Amino acid sequence: MAKFRLLPDEYLARSPLTQLWREFSRQHSAIAGLILFSGFFLLALLSPLITPHDPYLQNDALLLLPPSWSELGLVQYPFGTDDLGRDMFSRLLVGARYTFGIAMITVLGALIMGLLLGTLAGMSRGVKSSVFNHVLDLALTIPSLLLAIIIVAILGPGLLNTTWAIMLALLPQFVHGIRNAIAEQLNQDYVIAYRLDGANNWQVFSRIVLPNIWERLTLMATMALSTAILDIAALGFLGLGAQAPTAEWGAIIADSLDLIYVAPVGVAIPGLLIFLAVLSVNLVGDGLRAAAKKRREN
Repeated sequence: MAKFRLLPDEYLARSPLTQLWREFSRQHSAIAGLILFSGFFLLALLSPLITPHDPYLQNDALLLLPPSWSELGLVQYPFGTDDLGRDMFSRLLVGARYTFGIAMITVLGALIMGLLLGTLAGMSRGVKSSVFNHVLDLALTIPSLLLAIIIVAILGPGLLNTTWAIMLALLPQFVHGIRNAIAEQLNQDYVIAYRLDGANNWQVFSRIVLPNIWERLTLMATMALSTAILDIAALGFLGLGAQAPTAEWGAIIADSLDLIYVAPVGVAIPGLLIFLAVLSVNLVGDGLRAAAKKRREN
């Protein structure tokens, strides 16, 4: 079958989103990451509806039941039970809502707040902008996990406080990236020409700046999502995030760590899920970065 190649005019006639998807779909690793990412996203949405057992129901007759592939395991409990007789499979499914789902909420919240503050910093001038930028640069010197631990220490442990802590910890990098992207756009000749044509700041931002930085916003969000997943799991493992009996992956690892030689599944499977979740986000982010670069070159 003969292969037809798009002419440059035909390629340019496509919308930017169509061009981006065309370049993204050519990368097998990116598609694999997208499928894995979609699976975690669906688990975060539907996990309470598909759990075979109550993830918080304790059963004294089934303490530390081995996985179903073991001779002593039961098919009804694929990953066995924990030291309180709770179904590990159901707890891991529900854990996707806490570790992966809350990570998406924190990134979305940080992105919205970062867009507001970054726009204010990027569009403003003078002493106000200088002071804001110096404070922001100081906040960026602190690792996000350490900053989240400091905020949780002030607010107190708990899943809700962890959500706010990670959201605030991710905020400086969003503000910094958006501020730089806006400042870069404002120096372009077409923006200067648009201002000379009588456009105000809102028209410049809404009609030129924002449409030209949405790719960078998407890339920043994917990078921050992997950080948020690790931070939520780390705070849960340290006992500062999700509290018992919440079935969060990091908290499950912490609860099962003392029994790692008796029931290693309680540590291995949640750790594998965290790894796969971060891997899927990174694969999608790398694919988007490469696709955006290729689209700009074409």
